[in-house]
Amino acid sequence: MAGLAGFALVSYMARANISIAAELMIPALGLTQVQMGQIFTSFLVGYALFQVPGGALGDRFGPRLTLGLSALVWAASTLLTGLLPLLFPARLAVSLLALGMIRFVLGASEATTFPVGNRAVRNWMPPHLRALGNSIMFMGTSIASAVTAPLVSLVMTKYGWQASFYVTAVPALIIAILWLWLARDHPPAPLPQADPPFAHHDRLTSPPAAMPLSALLRQGNVVLLIVSYISEGYVLFIFVFWMYIYLVEKRGFSMLRGGWIASIPWLAALVLTPVGGIICDRIARRRGRLTGARAVIVVGYGLSGLMLFLAAYAGSRSIAVGALSLSIACLMSAESSFWSSAVYLAEGPVGLLSGIMNTAGILGGIVSTSLVPVLAQRFGWGVALGSGTAMALICAGLWILVRDPVPALS
Repeated sequence: MAGLAGFALVSYMARANISIAAELMIPALGLTQVQMGQIFTSFLVGYALFQVPGGALGDRFGPRLTLGLSALVWAASTLLTGLLPLLFPARLAVSLLALGMIRFVLGASEATTFPVGNRAVRNWMPPHLRALGNSIMFMGTSIASAVTAPLVSLVMTKYGWQASFYVTAVPALIIAILWLWLARDHPPAPLPQADPPFAHHDRLTSPPAAMPLSALLRQGNVVLLIVSYISEGYVLFIFVFWMYIYLVEKRGFSMLRGGWIASIPWLAALVLTPVGGIICDRIARRRGRLTGARAVIVVGYGLSGLMLFLAAYAGSRSIAVGALSLSIACLMSAESSFWSSAVYLAEGPVGLLSGIMNTAGILGGIVSTSLVPVLAQRFGWGVALGSGTAMALICAGLWILVRDPVPALS
C-alpha cells in the first residue's frame, strides 16, 4: 500500500507540475492560455485512450511489471519537457507540437496508475478493507498536490521553469526502481475474506462469480458508476490544472505565495481521504458495499459542490481558500468509494472495469480543462468554477439512484 501511494504521488507530481510552471512557460515559449489548455488536454487524451488497455495489461501481466515500467516512462517524459527549449530553440510551432506529443506520451503511460493500482488493492487487501486500501493509495495524490505547487514554484522562481521538470522527474525514477525490486503481484498466503462479525454478510454481498465485461456493462449500477465518474473528472481537474492560476490571477497571490496557498486544500484532502474510506467500509459491513459507497459519495460531492460555489463568489481571499480546501477535501473523501465499488462489481476483470470508469472520468477532465479557461475568459472565474458545482451535484444525484442488491441485515 505504501508503494501504491508512492505511485499515486509521483504520477500526480508529473502531471501537475506543468500547471504551476505554466506561469513562466507561457511567456517563455510564446504561448497563450488557450494553447496551454490544449497542452493540458493532450495529456488527458493520452490518459483517456490508454485507460482500458492499461487496466487490461495490469490484469494480464500483474501490477509489478506494469506499474514499474510505466514509471520509467513518466521519468523520461518529465525530463524531456524540461529539455524542450534546448531541443527546439526559438521555434514556436515545433515546440508546441513536441510539447503536446510529450504530454500525450506521459498521459498514456500514467493511464496504468489507478486501474492497475486498484487491481493490486484487490490482490492484496481483503474485501472488508478495500475502500481503506484505495483511500491510502489516493492519499498519495493529496500529498503530491500539496507538495508540487510550493516545490515547483520555489524551483522555477530560483532556477527557471525547466529545472522544475528535472526535479520532479527524480521521484518517478526512484519509485520505479523500488517497485520493480520489492513489489510482488500477490501476497504469499491467501487473504481472509472478512472480519468474523461480518463474514456472513460479506458472503451475501459478494458477487457469486466474475462475469464477462459485456454482461457487466449491461448492469444499471455499473452504468451509473461509469457515468457519474465523468463528473468526478470534471471537478477534480479544475483543481489539478487551474487552481494555482486562479489563485495567482483572480485572487492576487504572488507566484511563490500562490504555490504555498495552493497546497492548503490538498492538505485538507489528505486528512479526509482516509476518513472517507473508513466510513465507506464500516457502512458496507452492515448495509452492503454499494450502500456504503452511496452514502459517502452523495454527502461528499454535495458538500464539495456547495463549497466550490462559495469559493467562486467569496468576497475575501481567506474565505475563498477555506472553501476551496473543504471542496477538494470532500471530493477526495469520496474517491475511494468509486474504486472499491468497481472492485466489488467486477471481481474478475478489475483492472479493465477500473480503466473504463477512469476513461469516463478523464473525458470529464478533458472537457473541464478545455472549457474552464474559455468560461473564465468570457464570463469570469465565478461561472468557470460554478460549472464544477453543477457537475458535483449531478454526480451526487446519480448515486442516489444506485441500489445495493442485498438488503441490510438486522
